[in-house]
Amino acid sequence: MTPVNYHGQTTLITGASAGIGAEFARQLAARGSDVVLVARRLDRLERLADELTTTYGITATPIAMDLATPGVAAAINTALTERSLTVTSLINNAGFATNAGFATNAAFHQEDPQRLDAQIAVNVTSLVDLSRVFMERLRTHGGVLVNVASMAAYQGNPSMAVYGATKAFVLSFTEALWYESRGTRLRVMALTPGATDTEFYDVAGAQADGGTSRMRPDEVVTIALKALDRRTPPPSVIAGTRNRLMAQAGRLISRRRMTMTIGSMMDRTAAGH
Repeated sequence: MTPVNYHGQTTLITGASAGIGAEFARQLAARGSDVVLVARRLDRLERLADELTTTYGITATPIAMDLATPGVAAAINTALTERSLTVTSLINNAGFATNAGFATNAAFHQEDPQRLDAQIAVNVTSLVDLSRVFMERLRTHGGVLVNVASMAAYQGNPSMAVYGATKAFVLSFTEALWYESRGTRLRVMALTPGATDTEFYDVAGAQADGGTSRMRPDEVVTIALKALDRRTPPPSVIAGTRNRLMAQAGRLISRRRMTMTIGSMMDRTAAGH
């Protein structure tokens, strides 16, 4: 595939106010891409936009939106049209897990239904809708589409059943889009990080890392962009050697054993906190 010329790109990044999303914005701006920063907290987006504009001389546009809101993809598209902006690349990074399972070792049926609905809306519905709204433009302009999954996608996740299921959806969905996009100029890839030192744990709870060490956001994003730089990018990439080994181990044992292992790990971590 032809290398991406980021100097000719405008990249929309969701969940851009912190963590992996903010790091994608920094590294893409360093490569010359203009960026559209989407998240709920406008003050943070404006600070990041000022930083990127000053440091890299690109155009950074903050748009405050709650991705759990029905019709948010259409609303973002309208906001871009009003600003005469054409998105050519998309990073669907926004996502969260509820904290009930980790704070109290609660099961799925004990979680707040409204929080579960919001989790599905952000992790799945908005991601699908944004991909659909911008897909033809991304193909035309030869950009990138990165959907952020999780190591939780590879097995059942007791205490975070819905979160793991949403990320399994993201992984499967994105790999299918990778195949459908062959022969076009669009590079499609699912990014699968493990535990990463972000504000994710402020919502999910510190125990959500299962007691494993956390990577830095810049490490995760560097891995993703290097994979996208390949002549033939893979349909998905796992960030970190330890995480890749864990995914490979999951293929060698039964799904029953893997789910039992994850459940026991989360039980021990919750008990320790």
